[in-house]
Amino acid sequence: MSGQGTEEARRRDGADPLARFRGRFHIPPGTLYMDGNSLGLASEDALASLERAAASWRDLGIRGWLEAKPDWFTYGERLGAKMAPLVGAFPDEVVLVGSTTANLHSLAATFYRPQGTRRRILADELNFPSDLYALASQVRLHGGHPERDLILARSADGRTLDEEALIALMDDTVALAVFPSVLYRSGQLLDLRRLAEAAHRRGIVIGFDCAHSAGAVPHRLHDDDADFAFWCTYKHLNGGPGSPAGLFLHRRHFGREPGLAGWFGTVKERQFDLALDFEHQPSAGGWQMGTPCILSAAALDGALDLFAEAGMESVRAKSLGLTGFLLDQAEARLVPLGFRVGTPRESERRGGHVALEHPEGWRICCALKARGIVPDFRPPQVVRLAPVALYTTFEEVERTVAALEEIVRNREYEAFPAARAAVS
Repeated sequence: MSGQGTEEARRRDGADPLARFRGRFHIPPGTLYMDGNSLGLASEDALASLERAAASWRDLGIRGWLEAKPDWFTYGERLGAKMAPLVGAFPDEVVLVGSTTANLHSLAATFYRPQGTRRRILADELNFPSDLYALASQVRLHGGHPERDLILARSADGRTLDEEALIALMDDTVALAVFPSVLYRSGQLLDLRRLAEAAHRRGIVIGFDCAHSAGAVPHRLHDDDADFAFWCTYKHLNGGPGSPAGLFLHRRHFGREPGLAGWFGTVKERQFDLALDFEHQPSAGGWQMGTPCILSAAALDGALDLFAEAGMESVRAKSLGLTGFLLDQAEARLVPLGFRVGTPRESERRGGHVALEHPEGWRICCALKARGIVPDFRPPQVVRLAPVALYTTFEEVERTVAALEEIVRNREYEAFPAARAAVS
């Protein structure tokens, strides 16, 4: 299948400095994969790292905690340090631990300290609902009521957020603010520095959910003065299904007591003293709780090597090229057919995926899958497409647009039921 833009796509692929990385990923046979913002693909590097960890378990047993290469005892801190350059942090400000929602609970338990009239948490209605569930439960744990104490900033268009409107809600009743770096439906990238500066001028602690940006957008979490951040590693970072999450804690907070403590956050040299008094590591590592999941983390170890080799700035440059090309093609060929582009056009305002809206979005996704193209769907009508810098080609982007064009022109989606599957 070829269409408008094919020659331009091939020209860009011919000049792609990251093209060599595609061969190191396992792309499912017969598949054009556009769902890297939900689950990144397996790489040879990730699988080799996983096999090494499994072999250490097989050959060393419990000795692997200190004798495996790399050792398991410091795995969370070591992988945190490997992720740190991708998010603009010092090595000791990042740790690999838990899950995205568990890390939000841990950080909110640390920083949400309602006192007097300053009792509210500020979030937004477009955030991933799991974050809102967690924040509501933290409010309840402190004797508050979410309807009163969890403020959800509204979106004017149902797709994007305006930083000025968010800042206007930062008054002296707010104790904590939590926003996404990239909105999971529309792909809008927020200005983290602007939000952090505004929050701190008003005495508010602020954190960011970077699940849809880590590995696609080069952050500067330390310099932007975020108090904390958290993210998953199975999307753009390609760590594998259920791989542990990342947690960032600004150095100025290392002296705080973790809100949820556990033995793996103990000062490493004294962890096996098993003292009754808890003394946490003076780093992000102090926010670990239980024993880390070594096999779940091992694939990420190899996956991160690809980013170190490619360079995060190069990854971002190609990602913007891919999404920009997709937007150009969509506006020229799909908007006239009833699609609406929900992603900001400006490069500084978008993350690593594009949202295309159509009243038949769900059935269009089904029709794409029937053609071997893997998108994902977010209600009520968003077809999300995530061309990934390390393994997606510009020609694949053009082929995806051509398929969408044919599916709508020929009404192919009508062959599929309107009821959504359990996982979309």
